[in-house]
Amino acid sequence: MSLKEKYLKDVFPELQKDLSISNVMDVPKLEKVVLNMGIGTYVRNGNKDFSSLQEHMALIAGQAPTVRYAKKAISNFKLRAGMPVGLSVTLRGEKMYDFLERLINIVLPRVRDFSWISKKSFDWEWNYNFGIKEHTIFPEVPHDDVIKTHWLQITVKTSAKSKDAWRALLNGLWFPFKK
Repeated sequence: MSLKEKYLKDVFPELQKDLSISNVMDVPKLEKVVLNMGIGTYVRNGNKDFSSLQEHMALIAGQAPTVRYAKKAISNFKLRAGMPVGLSVTLRGEKMYDFLERLINIVLPRVRDFSWISKKSFDWEWNYNFGIKEHTIFPEVPHDDVIKTHWLQITVKTSAKSKDAWRALLNGLWFPFKK
């Protein structure tokens, strides 16, 4: 059973009953997943071609990333305006559920000494944020092409309006939280 089917058949009715929500539009759901990768140090060290990182990000996400550019020059960081500093992908719908299913069932269990993810990494809008130290833990990334490993920051945006709704939604989707 896919993650989306599990949400629609099991988690959705359970959330509606447990949180005593009468309107089905108020039941918390996943809205989008945003993946970010910083490439500022890679570009600053003289590598002008970051197409391999774009390809890796496209393989991980299933769609092409957009390049983010610096808006202002900051001399202490050796940053110039218009310099590429990151890659970003926003996933919605089927691609979002496919990515989360791969992340939860395949990628995170592959990490050596995996000690679960923290329950404290949510912001004031009840979105869950966490980082992965190496983008090479995804099986789609070819290891021979990797010059330098990069962090990958993942944001899971939910429509939850309280801490209880947020926690019930992500626990229902089998997120591997610390006990």
